[in-house]
Amino acid sequence: MPPRRSNKPPPPGYDVIEPIIEALENELRDKVKESNVNKRNTESIWPVHQINWQRTRYVYDMYYTYKRISKKVYDYCLKNKIADAGLIAKWKKPGYERLCSTYVINPANYKFGTTSICRVPIKDRGENAKTAQDPTTGCLGCASGKDAGPRNIFGNKYGQNLAAVQIARERRMEAIAAKREAQRLKEMEEERQEELKQQALQEMEAAAAAAAKSKEDEGDGESETDDEDDTDDEDDYGPSPWAVSTKLQTESEAIAEGDGESETDDEDERPSKKARAS
Repeated sequence: MPPRRSNKPPPPGYDVIEPIIEALENELRDKVKESNVNKRNTESIWPVHQINWQRTRYVYDMYYTYKRISKKVYDYCLKNKIADAGLIAKWKKPGYERLCSTYVINPANYKFGTTSICRVPIKDRGENAKTAQDPTTGCLGCASGKDAGPRNIFGNKYGQNLAAVQIARERRMEAIAAKREAQRLKEMEEERQEELKQQALQEMEAAAAAAAKSKEDEGDGESETDDEDDTDDEDDYGPSPWAVSTKLQTESEAIAEGDGESETDDEDERPSKKARAS
């Protein structure tokens, strides 16, 4: 039957294992309600032992192996019989690390004061007992040691290590999240590089436009300079011969008129030949 819990709320951190615990309790409840038709009497209680083992192994590994739950959560599970304290106590002893149930090591439960066949390593069994299962728990072999028994001691889903599955799933999700984050950062970096590239192109275009405008302004300045140079040439080489000032023209005319008057006066003052002869 599913474990009974106290009315006291679980400690913080219990939510880490709660989904798995709830799922296993529901699974056990459904198995207990199943019909026993075509089953041996002992086989009908296999799920009780197997789910108890899986639930206890899950709590044990989450605390001792993966350090995912606190001591308070661990103690809460033991106190409320979510995990089997007696089975955990045996797991801590050498040779019992994979024990399926405390039932199989109690000599009172077997003839001749022995233990279950599942406690015998497969390599030490006879040919007819290689695939033998414990009639009470359905265990195929829970002896410790290398090659002592199958990895999945029940050969079904209840023999899976749920803690390892959960941790592997979490790590896979973390890896996926990290990959997505890396992809997002890469895309952001590519966008930033593209923005910098566009900005650089805009700056180059602006610089080219400024250079073209500066060159155009220099061209206008050279035209004005050429006009000024023409004026300077005129100053250097003097005025055009035809560009005589009015004053010079007046003086020239006055001189010309003076020469004419002088010649006339001389002729008037000079005595005639007849006068000189006489």
